[in-house]
Amino acid sequence: MNSRIEIETASEEERFQDAMLVGVSRTFALTIPQLPGPVRRTVTNAYLLCRIADTIEDDPGVSTEDKEMFHRWLVELLSGRDDAAAFVQELSSRVTRESSPEERDLVRHTERVISMTRRLDVNARAILQHRVAVMCRGMPVFQRHPPRNGLRNLAVMDQYCYYVAGVVGQMLTELFCDYSEQIRAVREGLFELSASFGQGLQMTNILKDVWEDLDRGVCWLPRDIFDAHGYDLSKLRPDGNRDAFTAGLRDLIGVAHGHLRNALSYTLLIPAREAGIRKFCLWSLVLAVLTLRRIHNDPDFNAGTQVKVSRRAVGQTVRFTSAVCRNNVAIRALFAWTAQGLPRARKVSTYQELERAVFPTP
Repeated sequence: MNSRIEIETASEEERFQDAMLVGVSRTFALTIPQLPGPVRRTVTNAYLLCRIADTIEDDPGVSTEDKEMFHRWLVELLSGRDDAAAFVQELSSRVTRESSPEERDLVRHTERVISMTRRLDVNARAILQHRVAVMCRGMPVFQRHPPRNGLRNLAVMDQYCYYVAGVVGQMLTELFCDYSEQIRAVREGLFELSASFGQGLQMTNILKDVWEDLDRGVCWLPRDIFDAHGYDLSKLRPDGNRDAFTAGLRDLIGVAHGHLRNALSYTLLIPAREAGIRKFCLWSLVLAVLTLRRIHNDPDFNAGTQVKVSRRAVGQTVRFTSAVCRNNVAIRALFAWTAQGLPRARKVSTYQELERAVFPTP
């Protein structure tokens, strides 16, 4: 009888997490269900935790000082040192309508998300605690000095991307290795590429959302890249000097493309028998490359919706990658075809450069 109750409870928890996931992420609601069962539940929980941290970071109704406080509080909750009910009450009262209804709903259910984290096995729980703590320690570095005129340089952009996405790549790698002995055998190679994978996805989002971010009063683009082309990011606007802006934009597309090539190498290291994990990686990777293509082909866009990948293209990506996910030659050919015409930086930051322990002020 107890076993049946536990199974029903687990199924109920998974339905709850899936419902939350669909509300807050179109892409991950598509990719996470491809993961094998033991990993899927943990990764869904991990993503929801990261999304709570993101909501704290992004909501303008939460002061800089309170963002730091709530991030520290979230880490304490994961360590089991506090009651989540008070956290929910305090954060819910600060989050504004600038956050989506789904994000606000997720915040209201933080206590339930945390309770599921605490019921994960000891290894998974330790991985989530450590990596979410790194994220929550890094985000406030940038909130203390919101980059209204862009980040100082590409190195600082690397560091921002590490905190919000590279660390997620590392967390997923640790979870995959914990799940599979075969994956654990290639851990070193995966870990060398994991932060770069996350950076490629994050840079693509930054480029796509540049005008929406500007409307919120922030700019995550690096000044040094645009200074080299005579473009002043303090004067960033959609009707500005588009030739100089486009030149800087294409340089960053090349950097993002380089990171996504690392993501391809990462995916090919996953054993072919792990088709679900490969699809999880491939779908995110190909959709990011398609987005970069749209940005590259339409540098005069003035809204993220103009370069967003269509539902039809998403469907085609799902079908094509599913068909070839076990075939390395076909995967390389698909990537080459998808990325054709994209510029490519001569060098992208290494793992060691992305994971520096001390970060300069933005």
